Amino acid sequence: MTSRPTLVVGAGQAGISLVAELRALGDKRPVVLVGDEDEPPYERPPLSKGYLRGEHNRSSLTLRDAAWCAEHGVELVTGDAVVSIERGDEGGLALTRSGRHLDFDRLALTTGASEAALPVDGAELDRVLTLRTVRDADLLAAALRDSRDVVVVGGGFIGLEVAASARLLGATVTVVEAADRLLARSVTPVLSDFYLAAHERRGTRVLLGTTAVRIHGTADRAEAVVLDDGRELRADLVVVGIGALPRTDLAAAMGLEVEPRGIVVDRRALTSDGATVAAGDCTVGPNPFTRGRPGRLRLESVAHATDQARVAAATLLGHDTAYASVPWFWSDQGDLRLQIAGLPHGADQLVIRGELGSESFSLLSYREGLLIAIEAVGASADYVVVKRALERGMTVPANLAADPSIPLRRGLQTAVTGTSDPPNNPPPSAPRS
Repeated sequence: MTSRPTLVVGAGQAGISLVAELRALGDKRPVVLVGDEDEPPYERPPLSKGYLRGEHNRSSLTLRDAAWCAEHGVELVTGDAVVSIERGDEGGLALTRSGRHLDFDRLALTTGASEAALPVDGAELDRVLTLRTVRDADLLAAALRDSRDVVVVGGGFIGLEVAASARLLGATVTVVEAADRLLARSVTPVLSDFYLAAHERRGTRVLLGTTAVRIHGTADRAEAVVLDDGRELRADLVVVGIGALPRTDLAAAMGLEVEPRGIVVDRRALTSDGATVAAGDCTVGPNPFTRGRPGRLRLESVAHATDQARVAAATLLGHDTAYASVPWFWSDQGDLRLQIAGLPHGADQLVIRGELGSESFSLLSYREGLLIAIEAVGASADYVVVKRALERGMTVPANLAADPSIPLRRGLQTAVTGTSDPPNNPPPSAPRS
């Protein structure tokens, strides 16, 4: 057996999940886990929520610390980055930014994603911030403490979570979204309308169908955001949350197949060379959801990163395992908890259980009579039933689901599948949590 290590490039959720799964499956060969941040692997979802508001300390974010890595034979390299990789049939060699050479037998790419920059004049000013890393969150938390007027550019999950946190901290907040509805990439229009009203009830101003074209400032400090219709929004802090870009540079330089949405993988998390695996936010692959539309899909969530990484670990060990998990997500926006299971894209029927105004309801999406997703706000019981039903190949008839007096669990039936949307019509990227 070779003594050369397994190299895992990227020490985020997917990277540490892959390493932990290798050990859980009994693999004892050495592992080198390389992360470009100075931190051990940590959770990202709290960064826009409790951590940003000062409700969690830094240590509470840690997934696996240096002591765990040492105990499990994992060399954790932080504050360095792999800049080039050469590999052949029998392993390869990687070079890091610091000049370190890493010989390896097996290779996993869990390089994650980076937050997209706003391509306008003034985006380089101080107090124009993005949120992806714990360092970003520290900078943003400090800025929020003395900000009165906050403009959030982007009405996706990160933007709305930050907006809610900023409002809870007492700031005046305006969200600027280019699309005609909030969360347009990820949720049904009914849910978009609900979140628009809910954020406005909490004092956040939301501008839809509007883009930022310039940021004014003096002495390198942002002071106003100029919109495409000529209006100016006063701002002593601008937060940009317009999407995440998969980090594919290493894969492309290796000659692996990549596309704008990520490193292309198959159901086993194998890349195009048939040897390297990849997992997490950096990948695009077959839709793992059997009731989803066919075609490649990019998912951004903790659940996806964890589940795909486990499959990647099994693939490295020669196990025949396929990624076939039901996608699920969550988003805490202030006091509103959203839970999603399945993918609502392509639905032809929507059932509303509960009253939207009560802020406790669930939306069930159907396609050709088959339950394909739930979006639950303050309705965890419905969410749990549907998530389990989707995992077990079951459904709930729409007419029963529409009656709020009937618990969803009483309507569970074995699903009759066999229909799908036409191929070559892939769904958009799904949300992150």
